[in-house]
Order: sequence, then structure tokens, then C-alpha cells
Amino acid sequence: MRSIMIVDDTAFTRLVLRNIFESLGFVVIAEADTGEDAVKNYCLFKPELVFMDISMPGMNGLNASRKIMEIDSEAKIIICSALVHRETVIKAIQAGARDFIAKPLQTERIEWAIQNVFGTDMYLQ
Repeated sequence: MRSIMIVDDTAFTRLVLRNIFESLGFVVIAEADTGEDAVKNYCLFKPELVFMDISMPGMNGLNASRKIMEIDSEAKIIICSALVHRETVIKAIQAGARDFIAKPLQTERIEWAIQNVFGTDMYLQ
């Protein structure tokens, strides 16, 4: 089973995402509701995948992604946001995201992104 950290400032969204990722066979080893906590938890838990929202109080998801990539250039990050503009997607990729998902979240799109990030149909090894 692969491990994941879910980062979103809304507890309900984290719960929904936890259910989705657990149904896909992931183990949620950490959660965070701020970018600062995401960076700290990444260092503590070293998840194989980070699923991060952009809009959060304090350090946003783009800045947190940059910090995580400074720590581990091989980190696998998927960024999501309700704000879907071309510039936002470009900034997310430049910050180190391997994929960008628009909210509202759909299980099929998340599953496709995971397959894309891990480069295989058998992403749950």
C-alpha cells in the first residue's frame, strides 16, 4: 500500500479525500490544514504522495510545494484548487506538482492522476 498526506484547510474535504484515497488502497499517514504543517509533516512522515489544496491560510499550497521540493526533489505532489485558471495550473507545475486537479473532486480524475504520477496502472504496489 502506498502512503499519502492530505493537505486542505477544510476538515470535511480532508474526510472526503481520506475516504477516496482509502478506497483506492492508500494509507493516509498524515494530514495538514496549513502549508507550514504540510512541510513539517512531509519531513516527519515522508509520504509517497502529497495531495494539496492551493488556498490555505498562512503558507499556501504553492509555497508549501516549493518548500517540499527543496527538501525532496523526487516528491510526488498533486495540487487541487477550485480556482482554475491557466496561470494557476502553470504556477502549480512550476512549484513541483506532478498534476493539477480542479474542484469539485471526482474519484475517477483522482485515480487517473495517481496513475499518471506513478507512471503505471499498478500504482498500488
